[in-house]
Amino acid sequence: MVGTMDVLFWQLVHLLLRGGYRIARMAERGDEVWLESARWRRPTLIRLVRADFDWSRSLRLDMEYTWQFIRRMNGRATGRGGQVVNVYIMAYPPVDDWEFLIDEPLPLLGTGDGAFHTLLIHSGNINDMLPRLEEMTGAALRPAPSAEEEDPFAAAERFKHQVLTEWRRQREEERRIFEYGRPVFTRLLMIVQVAMFFVLEWSGGSTDPNVLIRYGAKFNPLIEAGEWWRFLTPMFLHIGFLHLLTNTFALYYLGTTTERLYGSLRFLIIYATAGFFGTLSSFLFTPSISAGASGAIFGLFGALLYFGTVYRHLFFRTMGMNVISLIVVNLLFGLLVPGIDNAGHIGGLVGGFLAAGAVHLPKQTASGRQAGALAAALLLAASGLWLGFR
Repeated sequence: MVGTMDVLFWQLVHLLLRGGYRIARMAERGDEVWLESARWRRPTLIRLVRADFDWSRSLRLDMEYTWQFIRRMNGRATGRGGQVVNVYIMAYPPVDDWEFLIDEPLPLLGTGDGAFHTLLIHSGNINDMLPRLEEMTGAALRPAPSAEEEDPFAAAERFKHQVLTEWRRQREEERRIFEYGRPVFTRLLMIVQVAMFFVLEWSGGSTDPNVLIRYGAKFNPLIEAGEWWRFLTPMFLHIGFLHLLTNTFALYYLGTTTERLYGSLRFLIIYATAGFFGTLSSFLFTPSISAGASGAIFGLFGALLYFGTVYRHLFFRTMGMNVISLIVVNLLFGLLVPGIDNAGHIGGLVGGFLAAGAVHLPKQTASGRQAGALAAALLLAASGLWLGFR
């Protein structure tokens, strides 16, 4: 019976992988596997455990540990409204009362913020529990019967080998996602903005308004007079060395990551579009002279957020919380500190997100999303220009 339940454990992992889940982590002994769905809405995190607890006290302690572990993650694995399905595969259930432990799901982060479900599958209730697990996970879980002459332990090893092979393939694919492009344009843009800083300094100073206007800073009266190229040129100019230094470091770190994810051509489109939207937003809401790559850099934040809508699990497992925290901190900083063009930052963020949606990620197509993002970007740009020039 133990060997049969081992087979069931690895079959369920294999079927969940085929049903669109991916392995998030696995215990060294292979008796505990965490899987996560790729769905953005109502994401599901599954914990499969192959264990035999003689007493319900051991089951309760393991459930409490897992529940606290999930709560400490603050929704990073499941998001708002997600669920955790904690599944125990046992040869026999505990000898004392245990059903009351799993009767009702536990809340994760509060009312309406997701639920923690526990299922206990043993040799006597497999036919009843598998349909419930199918309903919770949305995956087809109908294990194929093993050949009568096949040893259960050999069958378990066969399914385990298939799972490990699939896991290695997934990890290799994920590694390639982050290494698609090379940061060619990131380095070129850094060189251009440093070179332009020296040109400004040589021409009279990067803090001199007249010098900034002469070289293409955002200046509303001249834009209204027909100098439309000022929607793009401000992203290459910086006001003072500290402004240049912070934006160059930000471009290096964010640009390298974004260009590796999207590739050079897509990166350039995202950067230029975000810079345009940042200047357009500043043109609409800020009358003062402005310059800097901040709007375009916020557009890179937007592109990373869009990446998170496609690869939610990778986003939050690698950079998600850092990206969101930096966006919030920088926007708050822009609101509290005078002289910062927060309108340009927000415009760049929106423009970068929409541009990333329009070009999408390499080697993928999402026609509906791309068309929607392109239409939204064109509509916002046309509306902004119409309002600005009126």
